[in-house]
Parts: sequence; C-alpha cells; structure tokens
Amino acid sequence: MSKKYLVTGGAGYVGSVVAQHLLEAGHQVTVLDDLSTGFREGVPEGAGFIEGRIQDAARHLDASYDGVLHFAAFSQVGESVARPEKYWANNVGGTMELLAAMRSAGVRTLVFSSTAATYGEPVSTPITESDPTAPTSPYGATKLAVDHMITGEAAAHGLAAVSLRYFNVAGAYGAYGERHDPESHLIPLVLQVALGRRESISVYGDDYPTPDGTCVRDYIHVADLAEAHLLALDAATAGEHLICNLGNGNGFSVREVIETVREVTGHPVPEVVAERRGGDPAVLVASAARAQERLGWKPSRADLAGIVSDAWAFARGRENGS
Repeated sequence: MSKKYLVTGGAGYVGSVVAQHLLEAGHQVTVLDDLSTGFREGVPEGAGFIEGRIQDAARHLDASYDGVLHFAAFSQVGESVARPEKYWANNVGGTMELLAAMRSAGVRTLVFSSTAATYGEPVSTPITESDPTAPTSPYGATKLAVDHMITGEAAAHGLAAVSLRYFNVAGAYGAYGERHDPESHLIPLVLQVALGRRESISVYGDDYPTPDGTCVRDYIHVADLAEAHLLALDAATAGEHLICNLGNGNGFSVREVIETVREVTGHPVPEVVAERRGGDPAVLVASAARAQERLGWKPSRADLAGIVSDAWAFARGRENGS
C-alpha cells in the first residue's frame, strides 16, 4: 500500500538513497533539506522538494503524512568539537521541534538516523545495543541526546520509533553516492587518489593490535542501509523506541580498503603513514543480530570489492560530469 513520507535531509548521501528506495517501493516522498550539506541534484526524480530547515517542518507536516525519516543532522566530528553549539542547536533543538510538529500533526511514525558514535570507545567487539553509550564528541553526544528524547516521546505520546545506528556507510546506488565537502570518509578519499585528485592517502597509525597494524572498521553498503529503513517503517510499534545497529558484521582494515581500491580501479594508491589520531579505537565492528531479529534485515552487499566498485562508478561518473 502506498504511503506518504517526509524525508528530512533527503538531499544528502544516505537520505537521497533512502528517498529513492521509498519511491521505488511505490510511496510518495517529500524531501525537506536546507542544502547546507546536501545537493539539489541528490533529490530523486519523483520526490517533492521543500528547501528548508528541520525547524520548518511544522509548516509542512499534516495528517496526510504516514511517517518521517529523519536524516537532517550535521555530522562532522571535528567541526562538532570546534563548534558544539551548532550541533546542539540543529541536531537536538531541531529534532525537538520536529517531534513537536509530528505530535501536533498526528504523525506517529519515525525512523531516525542515529550513529555508532553514540558508543564512543567500545568495551567489547562486536558492539551490541546493550553496550554502554559514552560518546567522545559533541556530534555523538547530540545523537545520543536525540535517542533519549525519542525514548521519552514514545513512552509519553505513543510514538512508533526506530533508531538505526550506522557504522561506516559506503558505496553508491546509481546516481546517488558520497559527495561530502569536506570529505572525511576513507573509501571516497582513497578513490580521490586513484582519480589523481589527491597525491596519497594518509594511514593514521600502523601499530594497532590488528592483523596488519591498521584500524579495522565495519563497512555497510548504502543500499543495504536504505533497505533497513523501509523494514524499520514496517516494524515501528506505537509506544516503543527500538534501537538497532546496522553493519555487515565484518571488519576491514585501512590497508585492506586501500588494496581493494587498487584492485578495483587498477590505479596505484600511494600511502603515507602518519601518527595515530586521538580517539581512534583499533576495532569498530557491529553486531546486527537485533536488526536481523526485529526487522528481518540482513546485508546482501557485504563484499568490500562490490562496495568499492559501486563507489568507484559513482566517483568516475561525477568526474566525467555525468
């Protein structure tokens, strides 16, 4: 059955792929995005578009909407340390206004884009939803604050809510992929080296207690992530706030990513070993057992070469102006 959804932040990387999946599933989609970090061309064809902030949702939400998928957040860890007030005002203050707008309009289903940054330094691997939350940046702290806010909203006002805590999202889905500015994610940065736009890739520490000495991370294909959001809409239950990790359950080291980019692209990728960055855990890998149990979700694109290949196709398309 076709439903109508508001996608906040739907001009960004993950939001645009989710919006496209919703359209392909036959739903009506309206994207709300102020384009401060998103891109107008990221709004899928067939979706309505409102240029505006989260705080503007009250002017547009009404009872015709069946739910909201919320991606509109600032997400640069370093910037959040330098400008925490920007992150608290938007990520927390904006979401508080969004929840009030949903309550006023009678829209009672929410899927929230949360993050593994809520856990901070892991106490065990793989990370589960019952592990302690101790974010190490204002960004992670704001996302955790919103999760607490949603828990209270569900209990007090019957909101049906699911928070999805992502690990490292990567890959592309057709015309929709990563185009952050500045870029901070490993795979697109390594691809920039393969494209000749960057001389080398920095490896921050090669003396970690891992098989090759470099950090290990859990990479999830953005299309698998999008499918989880659609399943979360179906699983959302009135009065409950369900929190699920999303990851592929396998870790890949920095050097494995670099070598995979070399193999996929056929280009040399010079690497330069730099000092460790403060706060970088050796291993961050998710347990997605709860998502499999509660959402019926299992990633089908967990192969690193496939993830890199999709990201490479998108990066080359942008380079060629297509």
